[in-house]
Amino acid sequence: MNQTPGTPSAADLEADGPRLLERLRRLVNLETPSRDAEASARINELLAAWWRAAGAEVTLHVTPAGTHLVAEVPGRGEPLLLVGHSDTVWPVGSLDGEVPWLVDGDTVAGPGVFDMKSGLLVMLEAVDRLRGREAQRRAVRVVVVCDEEIGSPESRPLLERCGQGVVAAIGFESPHPDGALKVGRRGSTRVRIAVTGKAAHAALDPDGGVSAIDELVDQLAAVRAITGDPTLASEVLCNSGTIQGGTRANVVSAHAEAELGLRFMDGPTEERVLTALRGLTPVRERAQLEVEILSHRPAWAPSAGDTAFAGTLSRVAAGLGLTLEGRPAAGAGDTNLVGSLGIPTVDGFGPVGAGAHAVTERASLASMHQRAELLAQVLLEF
Repeated sequence: MNQTPGTPSAADLEADGPRLLERLRRLVNLETPSRDAEASARINELLAAWWRAAGAEVTLHVTPAGTHLVAEVPGRGEPLLLVGHSDTVWPVGSLDGEVPWLVDGDTVAGPGVFDMKSGLLVMLEAVDRLRGREAQRRAVRVVVVCDEEIGSPESRPLLERCGQGVVAAIGFESPHPDGALKVGRRGSTRVRIAVTGKAAHAALDPDGGVSAIDELVDQLAAVRAITGDPTLASEVLCNSGTIQGGTRANVVSAHAEAELGLRFMDGPTEERVLTALRGLTPVRERAQLEVEILSHRPAWAPSAGDTAFAGTLSRVAAGLGLTLEGRPAAGAGDTNLVGSLGIPTVDGFGPVGAGAHAVTERASLASMHQRAELLAQVLLEF
């Protein structure tokens, strides 16, 4: 997204800047790692108060993973769905360690500032700017989930319900580095492969044992053959994210497991690979094997509706003197779930920045204002 034409004026920044920056500071200083239910409750209580002040009817959904927020903002027509998440990859204490809160000119840094607390405020700021213009603006439905960073295992049914009856959906994850929207995403699935063997003395009774580690190594080789099959319709990315097992070198290991991260470009390839993984069987006669799907986001291939919606957003942006493009992305997010339902969807409406999940995480304040200005105009014109 071009950062020169349409950039908020000094007067705009002076009027809205303190509120936006203070809100961002408060959100970032509430550290919210996935699965921290108390932290999730705190941040959503704050978000709920802000959304209610903006005229929304807010419902909080408490789950074992934390709290999800749904806000219904009155307006004309079928609602536009705005999708975000409040959890981050950063453990509590990151603010006092590698990723402190920092404001340096236009740059704001801190845990979760880019992924995606700044995006949450783009939604809120746009609606705030249109307060009192309910008859002119599009109705809005907001869903903020608390488990996106771990694959949305608890929130998927809620996301599907929130997608019912909406005209289109926008995700507020980070954009491409040049500010372009994300239209289409790879599917993402987390798989756990667990092996139970039998412990024994590695020297005195090696045949009495069944090595879970050796079995797991063979299973991972089989996984590589499945995901690397040249007859697959498209490339599959497979990352062995974690592996653990065994106790010591002189004991045949009784347990071992690995967690895999898989990325798919299309549904048929995804289904073929996951079916093959579910069908894995032990190589060793006395070994036991369990394959568990921990989380699953289907591949979201851009549809004609997605492309048309992205084109509408580009035309609105052009009216503000902005250039806004859209193209597929490798990473997965909650818009995979929404887009795969056939709802016209785009993602990457968060502000420009860099360093998601890294100690260099940062976002642009001017880009936050610009995205909010654009979203407000979309709500008026779409």
